[in-house]
Formats: sequence, structure tokens, C-alpha cells
Amino acid sequence: MDKGTVLTSVREKIATITFHHPASNSFPTTLLNGLIENINRLSNDTSIHVIILQSEGDRTFCAGASFDELIAIHNLEDGKLFFSGFANLINAMRSCNKLIIGRVQGKAVGGGVGIIAATDYCFATEKADIKLSELTIGIGPFVIEPAITRKTGIAAFSKLALEATDWHTAYWAKDVGLYSRVFENIKDMDEYVEDLSKKLASYNPEALMKMKKILWKDTSHWDKLLTERAEISGKLALSDFTKQSLKNFIK
Repeated sequence: MDKGTVLTSVREKIATITFHHPASNSFPTTLLNGLIENINRLSNDTSIHVIILQSEGDRTFCAGASFDELIAIHNLEDGKLFFSGFANLINAMRSCNKLIIGRVQGKAVGGGVGIIAATDYCFATEKADIKLSELTIGIGPFVIEPAITRKTGIAAFSKLALEATDWHTAYWAKDVGLYSRVFENIKDMDEYVEDLSKKLASYNPEALMKMKKILWKDTSHWDKLLTERAEISGKLALSDFTKQSLKNFIK
């Protein structure tokens, strides 16, 4: 089974993390752990001032958690561990000492939307539509809710979560605060992200770190909160409704 890759490159005090998985850049646990390890390492690297987070390719940004691993959940411990992957990733991004800029070239589903919300500043192309489809299979976007609501407010999160079969455009995502700007194409987005990153990297790193803490104020309880949310999702993944929904999806 392909576990995917996480690669980090460094240039002019800017670290670019690129993740990839052949299944539409979805996240098996090993890939999530690799991303967390890279973020934690860069957090304490004084030579790095800014992080860019992106996925490989020119289509889907992230299809969320691994479907194969979701199907394989057979007990509460496995379920909690599975959903703790995105909880740990969001908390790693939250506690990272460096500003994380998101670069989103295409669609994002479920946990992918959570990653977008957990960046400090995020840019996208007009193809970067988003969807939270968790309710359709009997679970819910509980782990990623705090990150999304922090950016969008509860009304926009409710619309995303309850309209679980509907795509929402990149421009809608910008209007509710998930994206800072939307570009017509990848080239224009990359030029802007590169220019902004260089400017940020030239600023006082101590000031950037202080700004990061301000952006995430009142979230120190998330280590406990997201773990509790992972347990909720883990229990639901064992429900008859979810098991049957997954079987129907496979068919």
C-alpha cells in the first residue's frame, strides 16, 4: 500500500512542505504523522521564519482521511487513534512557532478543509471548492470543527456541515474567511505566495512568533478538546449506520 510522501525544501528562510498521496492526496495515518513530524521539527528551527504548506499536483488539494483506514476500524481504540491523526495535525499547526501559509490548488474534502482552516493565512485558485461530507456516512466533522469555526464562525460551519452533499465554491470559502485571496490560476497564486513569503521571512522572527500566538489566542485547551472530539468520531465510526453507509459507498 502506498503510504504517500512528505517532502520539505528550504530556500531563503522559507520552508515548503509538500504532501502527496495517489488517492487524491488523502491522508493515511503514516502520512499524517510524517506531516506532523516535519511541522514540529521546523517549529524549533531558528533558520526558518515561514512555512508554506501545499500538496502535489494541479488538481485535488486533499481528499481528507484515508477511506481504507476508515473502513478498517473495528474497535473504539482504533477509531479514536484514526481520528486523532487530524487532531494531532491541527494541534501541531496551532502550536508551531512559525506562521504557516496555505497554498490550495484544487478541491478539499473533510479533513482537507480542516487543514486549510488550521493554516494562518491561506490562498487558493478558483478551482479550490470545499465540502464536508462526513454526515453522509454517519460521522461528523467534529475534530476539525474548532479550526473551521475559528475562521468562519458557527453559521458558515453549519452550512458546510449540514449541506454535506454540496460543494461550496472557492469564492464562498474566501467570503467566510477560509481563503484570504482566490486566484484564477496556479501561476498567479504561486507568484503572490512567493512574494508574500519573502516579505514575511524578512521581518523580525520574534515579532512573527508573537503574532502567531495572537492569531491562536484562547485555543490552549485544544489538546484536550480535539482528543475528546476524536473519541466521539471513533464511536460513531463503529455504528451500524456508518458501517452500512461505507458498504453502500464501496458498492
